[in-house]
Amino acid sequence: MKEIYKRAITGIIYVVLLLSAVFLNSDAFDFLFMAFGLACLFEYKRIVKLKGYYVFVAYLALWWAYIYLIQKEWIINILLVATLVTDILLLYFLLSKKEKVFTPIEKFLCGLLFLGGGCIFLTMIPYRGGGFEKILIMGIFILIWVNDSFAYLVGRKLGRTKLFPSVSPKKTIEGAAGGLVFALIAAYIISIFENNLSILQWLILATVIVVTGNLGDLIESKFKRKAKVKDSGAILPGHGGIWDRLDSLVFAAPFAFLTLIIFSHVS
Repeated sequence: MKEIYKRAITGIIYVVLLLSAVFLNSDAFDFLFMAFGLACLFEYKRIVKLKGYYVFVAYLALWWAYIYLIQKEWIINILLVATLVTDILLLYFLLSKKEKVFTPIEKFLCGLLFLGGGCIFLTMIPYRGGGFEKILIMGIFILIWVNDSFAYLVGRKLGRTKLFPSVSPKKTIEGAAGGLVFALIAAYIISIFENNLSILQWLILATVIVVTGNLGDLIESKFKRKAKVKDSGAILPGHGGIWDRLDSLVFAAPFAFLTLIIFSHVS
């Protein structure tokens, strides 16, 4: 019971921090996720034993360029493709039963594009319409939170069938299904307040975010299992590290960004 209270208190502080950054101003939001990206890379670097600090320099250079300097869509798409290709290769890493030994350059590119690219596209999402769309980005946060919370609750009450026991023995198919159902309900409610996307588009976006978010969670779990550690860090009592808290969001972000691009071209 103490663990549940600890998780709840930490979760509330985390949510308040995000809400404050989103509704204070866009610069606060940008710099919060720049800092989160650095924290994720620090934890990743420790887990995969990546030497040097070049990945931090490369991430900061990419973040600054793509958030503040680069406006051309085709250049943004180059980073999007590179990030998505990295994520797809990580799915192969997740599903493969063969032991994967990452080279130093693979560790560097994986951290830069998987985590760095994910944080960059998460930061870029609210600017898709030209302004800073607070309700859009908050809607995405809410979908992740609803999925995580109800996947945990439904899994505890009804979970019987293991989702991926070799990587995350506590996750169940019933929990994942419950998280998706409640995320779809949340997406319908959000569509009432956010009119830039239709109800159908919000439901599609919710599905993309939930599915890819769950995969991101499993990928991080495989990295931790490979390194024989329980959490990516200890900065968040009851939750572990920053990467533990953002694993779903970071992996889902480029897929959500791609989905929004598709919506803009078909609507």
